[in-house]
Parts: sequence; structure tokens; C-alpha cells
Amino acid sequence: MWRVAVLATVLAGLLGLPAAEPALADPSPAELRKLTKQATQLSERYRGQIQVLEEIRVQAKKATDTSGNLEAQLRAAQAEVGRIAQSVYMVGPVDGMQLLAPSVDPYKLLGQAANMIYMADERTKRVESIQKLIDKSKEAKLNANEKIEKLRKEIKTMLSRRKEIERLLNKYGFQQPGGAEGLTPRLISVRAEIMQNFPMKYGVGCLRPGDPGEHGKGRACDFMMSRGGTMAAGADAANGDALAAWLIKNGARLGVMYIIWKQRYYDIRSGGGWDPMSDRGGVTANHYDHVHVSVF
Repeated sequence: MWRVAVLATVLAGLLGLPAAEPALADPSPAELRKLTKQATQLSERYRGQIQVLEEIRVQAKKATDTSGNLEAQLRAAQAEVGRIAQSVYMVGPVDGMQLLAPSVDPYKLLGQAANMIYMADERTKRVESIQKLIDKSKEAKLNANEKIEKLRKEIKTMLSRRKEIERLLNKYGFQQPGGAEGLTPRLISVRAEIMQNFPMKYGVGCLRPGDPGEHGKGRACDFMMSRGGTMAAGADAANGDALAAWLIKNGARLGVMYIIWKQRYYDIRSGGGWDPMSDRGGVTANHYDHVHVSVF
């Protein structure tokens, strides 16, 4: 009898999902696409990918995708709870008096009770998981909307610095790549001076045909600080640090536009200073094995 009473209480408590809260606005993929297009247009106007915009765009895309995935999980979990609730309703409650009735098959009755207990347990787990998903989904929506808003503000900031950036562009002029290597004269000059001052035992990679970024335009080189795909360490990492510092110190003279090293970027157009990059998924993508240099 006590199990029946407990079961009835449990089922009564599980009849509803967590109370609905005021809905947050879903992050808008369309808005992110619009801002991405604006960032691309700015990058073209300012002669190369603007690292601060690219970084925030990557963060916003990840946050929006995470929010969308959590929403899908939440809908699936809610649907599953609905199916469990429907099953409980179809089986029906166990009447305590039935336990005393001699005409009722005790094995069938116990099986029905066990089935309801199982479904109640399952529903308890699902309701708890839904509450966690609701919390995660709310946090993900806030995060994604914050990132989208941050991208919007950063685009506005970069537009407000247009005159200053155009002065920089005019100072360094515009160079077309040429020659057998397909590099701009400025990049060839920067590479030569780096090679005179720093040992490059792991090599240098510059032109990358088909690359949509600076490598494809003949305006960027990767100075390897380890064998590709392995983290630079010891003297190799110190060599990379020294090169990055030298480039910052001599950047105005050389025409350096931005540097990427150790999952950080230093972009002259956005005011300089090191800013962190989000995880791009590997040693090379995060620039732990090479120093990337782009020139105006």
C-alpha cells in the first residue's frame, strides 16, 4: 500500500514541466550573416582581415550554433517527457484496493506498478535534464546575443576610425604582388630583414594560392618556430617571442599590419596591443607553431 501511495504522490508531482519563464529572444543567424557581410566589406576597405572583427565573428558563430543545438535538444527532451506522460496516462493509476482483491492477477498488477514506477523514474530524470537544458539554453542565448551585439559595436568603432586607418593606408601605399613568388615588394623586404635577424631552421611559408586571406594576396608569411603541428617550446618559443616583439617595435617602419602568435593577435588598425583569440582547434590554427605576419 505504501508503494502505491508514494507512486501516486510521485506521479502527481511529475504531471507538469518546470514553469515557463519569459522567453529570451533567439540569437538571429540572419543578423550574424548581415554583420559578417559588413565586417567583410570593412576588411576589404581596410586592406585585409581585421582580426578583432574576425575574432568576435568566430565567437558569435560558435555561440549561436551552441544556442541552436541546445534548443533542439530541449525540444527533443520535452517531446520525450510528453510521450512518457502519455504512457502513464494510458496505463492508468494503480488502485490500492486492487491489491486486496482476490480476482486480480498479482503478477499483472505488480508488473503494472513496476512499469509506472519505471516511467515515473524516467520522467523524473527527463524533467531534471530539461531544467538543466533550460538553464544552459538561457545562458547560451544571452552569450550569443552579447557576442552579436559586441560585433555590431566593434564594426561601429572601426567605422569611426576610418580617417585614421585611411591615413595609415595612404602612408604605406598599395602594392600588388608580382614576380615568381607572387609576393608584394613590402613583404619580400620584411621577410628578408627578419631572416637577417632571426634563425629560421623550420622554414617560412608565404604565398598560398586560393587562400581568401593575406596569404592568397601575397601579403603574409608564416615564420615556423617548430615542425608543423607541434607546439614551439624552449629556445624555439623564445625565438618566436623575440620575433613578435621585434615586429611590434619595427612595425611602423616596416609596414606590418598585424601579427598572430600563441593564440593572440596584434592588429595596428584596431589600435595595437595583444588581444586573445578563441580556440581554433589545434596547434597550427592557434598559431603556437608559427608567427604570422601580414603587411599593408
